[in-house]
Amino acid sequence: MPTEPTSPLAKTPTADACGCDSVPGPTPLAPLASALVALREHCVLMGVERVTVKEAAGRVLADDILAQLDVPPADNSQMDGYCARVADIGNGAWLPVSQRVAAGHAPQPLASKSCGRLFTGAEIPEGADVVIMQEEVTLRESSSGVQEAWLPGPRRKGDNIRVRGRDVASGNRLLAAGIRLDAAALGLLCGQGLSQVPVRRKVRVALFATGDELIEPGQPLARGQIYNSNRVMLSQMLSDFGADVVIAPLKVPDTFTDTRDALASAAEEVDLIVTCGGVSVGEEDHVRPAIESLGSIDLWRLAIKPGKPLALGRIASSTGHSVRVVGLPGNPVSSWVGAWLFLRPLLGAMTRCHALHELPRLKVRAAFTAKTAIRQDHLRVTLAPGSDGQLQAHAFRDQNSAILSSCVGAEALAIIPPQSRISVGDSIECLWLVS
Repeated sequence: MPTEPTSPLAKTPTADACGCDSVPGPTPLAPLASALVALREHCVLMGVERVTVKEAAGRVLADDILAQLDVPPADNSQMDGYCARVADIGNGAWLPVSQRVAAGHAPQPLASKSCGRLFTGAEIPEGADVVIMQEEVTLRESSSGVQEAWLPGPRRKGDNIRVRGRDVASGNRLLAAGIRLDAAALGLLCGQGLSQVPVRRKVRVALFATGDELIEPGQPLARGQIYNSNRVMLSQMLSDFGADVVIAPLKVPDTFTDTRDALASAAEEVDLIVTCGGVSVGEEDHVRPAIESLGSIDLWRLAIKPGKPLALGRIASSTGHSVRVVGLPGNPVSSWVGAWLFLRPLLGAMTRCHALHELPRLKVRAAFTAKTAIRQDHLRVTLAPGSDGQLQAHAFRDQNSAILSSCVGAEALAIIPPQSRISVGDSIECLWLVS
């Protein structure tokens, strides 16, 4: 079974001036950069809504958040110990314990020539300028029955004290618009006493898998059928990228009319339509002509591997707004790679999420050999330090676009440019796969 369907017209390709395939009729293969530019054009920015901080995990912050409070709100002790004045300690001194301060309780000004017993997080009494950990302190009771502490010296002012505003200063930017709110960010928001936060609305996605050969897991396989692995896989990836899959039928019947009707109906309810399969040039590939019948195709067929048959288009809804359509290939690896290369940055553009705009790039050493023709390849690799300490990319043995096991545990996509030959030890660029 071929891993990437080809047109009968493609049996006698020629090379155009830019080194891309050229066949009678279809346009030349487009480079990846062209697809990324076309992807972001005409995309709709999601609106803003306010949600509780508890509901904001993973959401994209819509506006800058300014700090209203200093954190910590006062100088406090970073350990259990004793506070005093450096001048009173000198090279070491016995000082009476004049007060005991626990976290959450207000201290009194520190009496002259005395020390205070403090616990972690307790506010520093006025006048104290150093904290000595309790393990260094010796206690005794004086002849008059007063508890005294031996504080060894000399000491520096500020030791073991967390100063007011060290973490967050009032008036400064707490969080920048465009970040995805993780656990630490939620903690910062709660530390300011905020209960709600403005976020971008989630992108509503319709996900369609086409192909009469597809059946759902758990059903018995008939001859010629395969289990639909792409539907759940892509749903999870879209969710990881911050989208909300609101339409995901088990499959769309493999006819032009059913495909067109499913696309038209979805355009009335969602912000993005993702299809899987049916974007090549076979007689049973109905997605591309269905998109064209309802709107337009911006780009089709890329000079990349895997994932050459990709369709980027738009469909106008009855209200006039444009809905982006991304038609991914049906081969599971092509869909998986396409989700990283196209769906992730598209969702980043639609929500102005900085982290999703581009995958981080790493320079590493190849621990494999590879050779490419006219298409840029994206090999599934793991990353590990070599004997010299430099990071190395180890490629999965079988990189065929139907081998989904090559994606399990993959940490990066190794970029192999067109017309390249890679040897072990060569410097290569990888796209680091982070959601």
